[in-house]
Amino acid sequence: MPTVTPYRRLDRRVRALPGLVGRAPWWVLVLIGTTTAALGVLLAVRPLSSLTALGIYTGASCVVSGLGDLVARRHGEGRLPLVTGIGWVVAGVAVLAWLGRSLELLGPFVAALLLLTGAVRLLDLRHGPTADRLLSGAFGASEVAFGLVALLWPDATLLVVALLFGVRTAAFGLSLIWRGVAAGRLGSPDRALPSTTRTRPRALQWVAAGVVLLVAGATLVVSEQFRSGIPVLNGFYDAPEDVPDRPGRLIRAEPYDGDLPEGLTALRILYTTTADDGVPGLASAVVAVPAKPTARPVPLIAWAHGTVGVARACAPSLGPNAISTEGMPAMDALARNGWGMVATDYIGQGTEGNFPYLIGQGEGRSVLDAVRAAHQVDGLDLASETVIWGHSQGGHAALWAGQLAPTYAPDVDVAGVAALSAASDPLGMAVLVTSHPGALGASLGISFVVAAYSRTYPDISLDIVHPAARTLVEEAAARCTSEPGTVLTILTGVAVSRDTPILEQDPTTGAVGRRLRENVPLGPWSAPLLIAQGSADEVISPRLQNDYVARLCAAGHPLRYERYEGRNHMGVLEPDSPLNDDLEQWTKDRLAGVPQENSCP
Repeated sequence: MPTVTPYRRLDRRVRALPGLVGRAPWWVLVLIGTTTAALGVLLAVRPLSSLTALGIYTGASCVVSGLGDLVARRHGEGRLPLVTGIGWVVAGVAVLAWLGRSLELLGPFVAALLLLTGAVRLLDLRHGPTADRLLSGAFGASEVAFGLVALLWPDATLLVVALLFGVRTAAFGLSLIWRGVAAGRLGSPDRALPSTTRTRPRALQWVAAGVVLLVAGATLVVSEQFRSGIPVLNGFYDAPEDVPDRPGRLIRAEPYDGDLPEGLTALRILYTTTADDGVPGLASAVVAVPAKPTARPVPLIAWAHGTVGVARACAPSLGPNAISTEGMPAMDALARNGWGMVATDYIGQGTEGNFPYLIGQGEGRSVLDAVRAAHQVDGLDLASETVIWGHSQGGHAALWAGQLAPTYAPDVDVAGVAALSAASDPLGMAVLVTSHPGALGASLGISFVVAAYSRTYPDISLDIVHPAARTLVEEAAARCTSEPGTVLTILTGVAVSRDTPILEQDPTTGAVGRRLRENVPLGPWSAPLLIAQGSADEVISPRLQNDYVARLCAAGHPLRYERYEGRNHMGVLEPDSPLNDDLEQWTKDRLAGVPQENSCP
């Protein structure tokens, strides 16, 4: 009689539900098998539904296992079987009540289960022949490795688990059909059931163990490489004991050694600002000036960066490209024209606080207060005139900074605002994204907005997210777009969105719709406004931008609108893009006080 090891006991627990059909009539096996196989195929391509089904399956198995213990308990066996049975029933009910509704803990649950089963397998090393113990050790070590990976990458883990559960369900259904057909031919279900004592070919077991160990090791290595790209914060971004209550005050500065455009030198600065809700906070930025200025004082360009994530560690000043030729326009024009630049990280990146992703007040204030703080750096002779540039999310920030300047920062002399491929209409973007949820990167944008809005606005919470997608949203919000792990977020989001929408309610209605609407910048602007857009932009719809410009023109806001044929979202910033020369000349004209042409009819 084979030894019932701890691993086998645990395995029987989680397989209690399928065991109920083991001795059913052959036609019942075929019927259940057909239904189960079809369900498995459906679940394999619908991850959110698969995860919900897995939560129900796990809970039901625990309940059935516990009830089995209670029914089979014999008189005089003591309290242990009673306690064990009740414990499994309670655990199953908890899973059904908790994981069945909100699957945020399913990833950690899977990780814990893998670690537990791996540890139990390793305990089995005390039982059986040497070869069996070695195989058990190999599989146990693999499960421990996969458990560690599941803890590090819960969103990808859930997707894999969902897929495997669907495939496993389909395979189980097919096996029931085969057993039912065989039982019908032989006249006895028992004769159709495969022997549980039959030993698999030893060579096949060793091959399987080797493959699993190899995959587990490779997964750990890839996981470590992915995590190696995560930026690390340092003490520069920590708040001092005494923080000035006035916005735009310089706290500290230190040299910045990033990949600067030729002819520039830079400092990283920490300064005070104001969050969207009016609460004082801190933000960081990089200030760059010509190493050999051609004239003094130096005019200042305020740069508002595009989407890099919403996590604190995503601050561009933590990396080498806060001010560089990578993803930024007309960088050669800075030293050539004797211009300086201050590039804010916004509040909540680098520093503590809620990052204002597509939240205009927080973005705009961070930009304007960076200009104020730059003027306080010792040794810098900056002119009063400032021109604001921004791309993508930064275009939205630039529009808001220009709109807020007369009231929030009247001491900042804004000579012009350039919004490039700007996320100018968050509400309109929400309509497009939700109508095409399977688009590449759509889930990432949804995750960033939901995370930022739920942290900032008291009337918005993560309850608007589908329970099975909350882990995806939370993990996306914890990563930066420069991290290799973001690829997992995008692919997971595409797979998930083809099943069920990530959001359970229409984001254009209710509190979310109201907040998106109030973050559309509608002016007025006291400085000349330039809006630039690529005709092939795959992120910001050209039609949406055209509608936004038409709306501003209809409201009487003069502006210049430039469209670049064949240029996509990042293509407008490439070195050969005509935008670079246009932006340089436009900035020269703004600093010289040349009147701007109006593109509005």
